[in-house]
Amino acid sequence: MALLKIRHYPDPVLKKVAVPVTEFDETLRQLAHDMAETMYAAPGVGLAAPQVGISKRLTVIDCSVRDEEAQLLILVNPEIIHREGESCEEEGCLSVPEYYAKVDRSAKVRVRFQDLDGQPHVIEAEGLTSVACQHEIDHLDGILFVDHLSPLKRSIFRKKWKKIEEHRTEQM
Repeated sequence: MALLKIRHYPDPVLKKVAVPVTEFDETLRQLAHDMAETMYAAPGVGLAAPQVGISKRLTVIDCSVRDEEAQLLILVNPEIIHREGESCEEEGCLSVPEYYAKVDRSAKVRVRFQDLDGQPHVIEAEGLTSVACQHEIDHLDGILFVDHLSPLKRSIFRKKWKKIEEHRTEQM
């Protein structure tokens, strides 16, 4: 297994719509496991393939508490097939480090996906898992959580991001 490089905003790969996975082979399994290792090391609760520079419809999610046993979800070609309720939670993103904002999402979602063998599944998610599914599927569609912000809040984000990047550059 290997840690992968997480791409940061404004990397163009983050704005691309990812292509569906059509080959369910050892390469896909290795990518999923490397993504999971990268997510845990970051640490984060989700990671989509575009975040590591690979434009494929693959995400890994684990919303378990760090002291609990891992509950890794590997979602290949996921799609939200039902939404219910409303939620507004603070989100962050491994591709937008050091920035957090409240985002409106659905409280519950039903997600259809394939596993690493190509077998179809459906899960119902609520709470943090629901938010993570929506956040990661957005990545597959070239959408970042900051794209959900109002124009004013996006403008504030860009100013804050510029300062974060300047500070990061000074530390190098």
